[in-house]
Amino acid sequence: MSDTAPHEHSHPHAEGDVGASPTRIANPALRLEANRAAIWAGVIGLAVLAVYLAQSLLVIFGALVFAAMLDGGARLLGRFLPIGRGWCVAIVLLLGTLFTVWLVMFAGSQIAEQAAQFPALITEQAAKAVAWLRSKGVAISQDDIQGIAGSLVSGVGTVTRAIGGVFGALTTLLLIVIIGIYLAIDPRPYERGLSWMVPETKRDDLADTLSHMAYTMRRLLAGRLLGMFAEGIFTYVALTLVGVPMAALLGLITGILAFIPNIGAIISGVLMVLVGFSGGTEMGLWTIGIYLAVQNFDGYVLVPMIAKKTVDLAPALVLGFQLIMGVLFGVLGLTFADPMLAMIKVALERRSHRLEEDDEGEASSADGAEAAIA
Repeated sequence: MSDTAPHEHSHPHAEGDVGASPTRIANPALRLEANRAAIWAGVIGLAVLAVYLAQSLLVIFGALVFAAMLDGGARLLGRFLPIGRGWCVAIVLLLGTLFTVWLVMFAGSQIAEQAAQFPALITEQAAKAVAWLRSKGVAISQDDIQGIAGSLVSGVGTVTRAIGGVFGALTTLLLIVIIGIYLAIDPRPYERGLSWMVPETKRDDLADTLSHMAYTMRRLLAGRLLGMFAEGIFTYVALTLVGVPMAALLGLITGILAFIPNIGAIISGVLMVLVGFSGGTEMGLWTIGIYLAVQNFDGYVLVPMIAKKTVDLAPALVLGFQLIMGVLFGVLGLTFADPMLAMIKVALERRSHRLEEDDEGEASSADGAEAAIA
């Protein structure tokens, strides 16, 4: 019987070498398929994780939208003021805060008084509309109207339920503002972090895509803010001249909802017409005319002017994406559907542009090789 220890008969390895892994797949074909399966499992896992983290992801995207607004204002100030970026962002925040304080102090009492009367007036006019439809043979009840209104106000989906209530909405808004401020003050660390997560050969492509996306986002939001201001002021002035009650509140609602194309205009238009008909048929017809004038101005003047500077999104595509995001994620998804769709389109366009450049480069190389052979 030998006194040699069992390990002395094993295959010798260098110090620190543990040998081949018992989980290694020796067959190259099976190893390739296993790698593919692992990649697909990872993709599916990320998709499932994104669904569970939908609220957080939408809040982060909202912060990016807010940061783009601050960034655009800071860049505009930087053209005229030789100061640092942080100071420009601070000035933009100060101006926004002062505007909010002015709105609350000088217009707040009037708007608050109108807002207190607004629900009762809308309910009364909706009841009259239901009665008129019934007289024309349309089978509709007040409960149906209240159910539709409740869905529009509360939204649908997991995100809305998660942030439901005034406290949840304020908390979400506060998170968007805080994260957006951090991103706007110094975005470079976050850009470097994203670049670090991709292969070195793809970092230039990522930087190009992010640059175009940021440019498009700034232009899109600048146009959107211009449209909100123009629609709100025009609506307020026109309704005041006609004598429509609650003109200030309707102007504010129209301006805010102008951030959401298509659906926002429909909601503000319905509210405007309901309030207008509370003063009689003639006032209601004037209100319809004002609404059509505002929407034509937005559709034929503001939107084409904005589209020349940003991505041109087809209205049907925007509306379809808004409906999907609204059903899946509620009010928050509906609000950010348009900027998100614009960013997706920019990313796809940049990839298509790079592929075209690669094809042209390969064609040029092939032509050069053929010329050399000839």
